[in-house]
Amino acid sequence: MNDSRVLLAASIGLCAVIGIWGVADPASLQAMAKEVVDQYFISRGWFVMLSVTIMLLFCLGLTVTKFGDIRLGADTDRPEYSTPTWIAMLFAAGMGVGLLFWAVAEPLTHYYLASQAIPAPIAAEQALLASNFNWGIHAWAIYGTTALTIAYFSFRRGTPMLVSAPVKNLFPGETWANAVGWFSDFMAIAAIAIGVGGSVAMGVFQVADGVTVLFGGGATPAYLVWGVFLVMIAAYIPPLLVDLGSGMAKLSNIAMGLAIALVAYTIILGPSEFLLNSVVSGIGMYVAEVIPRGLQTFTFFGDETTQWFRDWTLTYMVWWIAWGPFVGVFVARISKGRTIREFVLGVLIGPTLFSTIWFGAFGGVGLYETLNGQGELLAMTQTNVERMTFALLDRLPFATITTLATIAAAFLFIVTSVVSAAFVLGMFSTGGNPDPSAKVRVIWGGLLGILGAAMILSGSMNAVKTLIALGALPFVFITVLLMVCLTKALLQDSKKEPDHADR
Repeated sequence: MNDSRVLLAASIGLCAVIGIWGVADPASLQAMAKEVVDQYFISRGWFVMLSVTIMLLFCLGLTVTKFGDIRLGADTDRPEYSTPTWIAMLFAAGMGVGLLFWAVAEPLTHYYLASQAIPAPIAAEQALLASNFNWGIHAWAIYGTTALTIAYFSFRRGTPMLVSAPVKNLFPGETWANAVGWFSDFMAIAAIAIGVGGSVAMGVFQVADGVTVLFGGGATPAYLVWGVFLVMIAAYIPPLLVDLGSGMAKLSNIAMGLAIALVAYTIILGPSEFLLNSVVSGIGMYVAEVIPRGLQTFTFFGDETTQWFRDWTLTYMVWWIAWGPFVGVFVARISKGRTIREFVLGVLIGPTLFSTIWFGAFGGVGLYETLNGQGELLAMTQTNVERMTFALLDRLPFATITTLATIAAAFLFIVTSVVSAAFVLGMFSTGGNPDPSAKVRVIWGGLLGILGAAMILSGSMNAVKTLIALGALPFVFITVLLMVCLTKALLQDSKKEPDHADR
């Protein structure tokens, strides 16, 4: 218990220092983060890409071996949630507001750079491929590896749902294992807190811009940004005072339902033929390139391209790693009773397919306009990425309704993410207590708010992405360690038990 108190104090202290630093001197924090992250990406970018690709191959490999039949739980356990509901919950936890924010902005940003060096049609294909890759199966392989390891040790070996549990379980009583485990939990807390803080800022920027669009456009005033921020805090503090119940799942499902309705609306009322072709060709190119792209580090390209690779693909990979502990615990909790094969295929395929449809639709509208000589959306990539999703919706019928739906979805995704993250952070920082006290949850909710404020004060989404990457850097190595622990446990248990899964 003493270790738990030390962990709680140390993790709260670290997050408080970063948050206060970011509020008091955001330029200094941003400069430090950029220097550290840039140096890490230059020297260890190859390791990040190799690691996430190995995680993907590892997860896929499990589905074609006897280990795929093992259930996460007793052999007689069955899933608590239907497959559609389970996949919807996965997606809401793992991506959420990010897809709403970057739906149009990211493909067109990639196109802006690529079109300066290659023909426009090829640039459009490559822009869509880059977006699909950054939000695709590699991200879910990171989540899946973390979640599967936590779920396996928790449901098969009875450990608490902590990042440290696999190491301590495999090497009981070892001093080094306890030290590595403590550090793993500590860095998991930092990665979650900074990652969720960044998403709070992203959500605030988008909701504030959406409100501005509803009332006639123009520049979004600072007071509106901070007003939305305060409303968001007011919305997520009360749920932290009560148990985490089915209400959170319902809110997540409402947000997911709004997202599905938005993408269907865009395809139906937009240039449908072009968008459906965009979706299908995007899926085809992604499937053909997904493994080679996972090992691409753009070594032989110029400085502008390598910097783009670091600013986007590498930053995204460590961004997903930052969210890995949070999403991992959440996904583990809702996956009891599924076989490893069901788990891996559901986690990897379902959300990835939705992301490719999402970018094929929203990014497709932006590319359609650009390729047909309308450059307003493309120009916005250099001036106001926060407003690009709303600018696209304004080109389609019923813009007021869809803008309200987007604002509501973004708000709900952030509120549910913060409440769930505060619960997980409370659990981690109290030694795996499955029901951390309301006091601890509120403290974490407040710290997430401070971190969100620090991200908002950084002034740009590029700065937010850099700060998230900073929080995740140490956890890159911990995620690889978790994969090694799961491999060792599977091999150990396969020698003790017969083939599993009473299917």
